Amino acid sequence: MIEYVPGPVLKYGGIALVVIGVGWMVYAVLFGDTIFTRYYRKYTNHIDRNLKLLFLEGSGDKIVAGQLIGVLVLSAAGIWLDLPYWYAMVGFAAALPILYLRQKRQEHIKKIEAQVDGFILGFANSLKTVPSPSAALTALYPVLITPTKLEIERVLKEMRVGSTLEQGLLNMSSRLRSPNIDSALSAVLVGLQVGGNLPTVLENTALTIREMNRLDGVVKTKTSEAKAQLWVLALFPFFIMFAFNAIEEGYFDPLQSSLVGYIVTTIATLLWMASLLSARKILAVDI
Repeated sequence: MIEYVPGPVLKYGGIALVVIGVGWMVYAVLFGDTIFTRYYRKYTNHIDRNLKLLFLEGSGDKIVAGQLIGVLVLSAAGIWLDLPYWYAMVGFAAALPILYLRQKRQEHIKKIEAQVDGFILGFANSLKTVPSPSAALTALYPVLITPTKLEIERVLKEMRVGSTLEQGLLNMSSRLRSPNIDSALSAVLVGLQVGGNLPTVLENTALTIREMNRLDGVVKTKTSEAKAQLWVLALFPFFIMFAFNAIEEGYFDPLQSSLVGYIVTTIATLLWMASLLSARKILAVDI
């Protein structure tokens, strides 16, 4: 005969199992050589690398420790207080550092892209007074704006330990992985290797980048209204469906109870998806 198990026993037992499971995982990560240890090191190295690329303080170990504490607290509170969707909050806490660093990375690159034409023009002006490219970049560094200043500072530090200017700029390009920045730095590298009137080449490059940024802003302004209409096109069918069903319950039941209804629903869904894909392709303007 199966005896009845009180609810509080199940609740407290669940909390205990969660605590024991997380504690065992922490012990395995810190004091053993398991799959958890390998994933832990890979994860912390990924966070440390992103922190270094973004010039942020902190370490992966401290961030993971904070995550573990947050997961434990949310899990215990969710089970103890019967919070709805507490597991979703636990998942969000686990993914929060990666999402935050990814967002900061995108902001970092966008800021540098907005400053790259000024950097190229300033480098050209500096070359007019200081013939050496390395010395010109060093002279330009104090007047640069963050975050471009931080990236150039790293290039100068690499040069102090034996790297060349070309290699430092290549490393900067590989770190940022931005097509716009790659184009600007490629012009600098080609000018350094080929020679000639480098200040004039860089001035023309800066003007070209500035014009491309202006055209990109015009395109975004002209397509912003169309993108809003695309969102309306994507969400409006659901709004209509819920509104009609709220006014007259069961309004769409014929579409869910007959072969003709299934065919009509399938065709309508395919046409809706095709319209979204077509609109998205039309609005993907690349200058």
